[in-house]
Amino acid sequence: MKDRLVRFNLFGQEFAFYSDAPDNEVELAIRLLRQELEEGEKLSRSAIPSSKMLVLGCLRLAAKYVQLEHEFQDFKKHQDQAIDQLSEKISGAMD
Repeated sequence: MKDRLVRFNLFGQEFAFYSDAPDNEVELAIRLLRQELEEGEKLSRSAIPSSKMLVLGCLRLAAKYVQLEHEFQDFKKHQDQAIDQLSEKISGAMD
């Protein structure tokens, strides 16, 4: 897919970047960032510069990603163990 320029506004400022991701994924990513920033606005938006709010929003998203990755690895480990146990039972029943 070809890179294209994506523009969006946050805190009255325009941001732009190039992306080759599908439009729906880009829109979802921007929507998620907006949601994180709205939660962060509860922390007194007027006292924190918008650049710091953006960094904090991105860090919150990164922390959620790390947590989800950890949860997925745990899930995968448990699924692998369950499959191994089931395979052993099936092998034992066939003997």
